[in-house]
Amino acid sequence: MSISSSEVRIVQWQDEAPALSAIRKAVFIEEQHVPEELEWDEFDPVSIHALAVNPFGAPVGTARLLPDGHIGRMAVLKAWRGRGIGSAMLQRLLDEARHRGVSEVILNAQITAAAFYAKFGFQTSGNEFMEAGIPHVKMFLKL
Repeated sequence: MSISSSEVRIVQWQDEAPALSAIRKAVFIEEQHVPEELEWDEFDPVSIHALAVNPFGAPVGTARLLPDGHIGRMAVLKAWRGRGIGSAMLQRLLDEARHRGVSEVILNAQITAAAFYAKFGFQTSGNEFMEAGIPHVKMFLKL
């Protein structure tokens, strides 16, 4: 069972904070052991959020687009990975960035996800670095 882009909604933090938070807590804090104080920041209320729901309407994935074109906090619940959800969310945020006139999207990709972003045309910029104890690389895409 896969998710289509029509099942990825663009939402605001204030409307969907419980669902968005639950996914990020499960993936980043519990699964990847990111310290809770590093997960939550002042950018959530000013960002555009993608929320993926399964065919039963339950939230299974999230990502965000900051006003400056930075994509981050991309997370899919473990049981729903490998079904195109991350791709659908990323495509929806890229479409949203284009619609808002963003000319370049940037992100800090976990090294294990760099090939995923490369499939969308993202290129690496700079060397590997650590963020929240996880190896990352900066990537960008001209829109």
